Amino acid sequence: MPKFGPLVTLDNPAFIHETAEIFGKVRIGEGVTIWPRVVIRAEAYENIIGPYTNIQDFAMVHIGNSKGAIVGAHCSITHHVTVHGCTIGDNCLIGINATVMDNAVIGNNCIIAGHSIVPEGAQIPDNSIVAGVPGTIVKSRNNFVANRLNAFGYHYNGLAYARGEHRAWDGEVYVAAVAAEKASLIAELAALEAH
Repeated sequence: MPKFGPLVTLDNPAFIHETAEIFGKVRIGEGVTIWPRVVIRAEAYENIIGPYTNIQDFAMVHIGNSKGAIVGAHCSITHHVTVHGCTIGDNCLIGINATVMDNAVIGNNCIIAGHSIVPEGAQIPDNSIVAGVPGTIVKSRNNFVANRLNAFGYHYNGLAYARGEHRAWDGEVYVAAVAAEKASLIAELAALEAH
């Protein structure tokens, strides 16, 4: 069983690995997947993980000096990422071993490249790609479809892990599911852009 403190609120997550450790005031949204060796701590304030987000292996989510960490919906917080007292918008991908520091605000549909450090107080607009140490915006592009597909894959995998199946990404069924989801997301993005 995962290790939970008494103030952790679970809103029907899809999968939480048995090695996860979650303490303090933490809210875990619907469809969230939390993978091996994740640590989420909130000794003050509150950490919020939005719906259908995945927190991947060895990631750390912790409060900052003045606020909790807030992660939006359909995000991928990838392996070895540190999220520290910051706000991450919806449909974002934080790359492997990246760090997002206190009071940084990441807009929607962003990618933070692997090994980047987003410094304290940085303001990253929607649809940005950030890379480097310190992280700087290297490109502006709407990453909605790509980032949502990544989050979809982890939700799909999490549902399989919850059933004891560990090869969900192997085979034509998954390829077909991704293709269908991609078509749906492209249509959703077109509708959003039309308004």
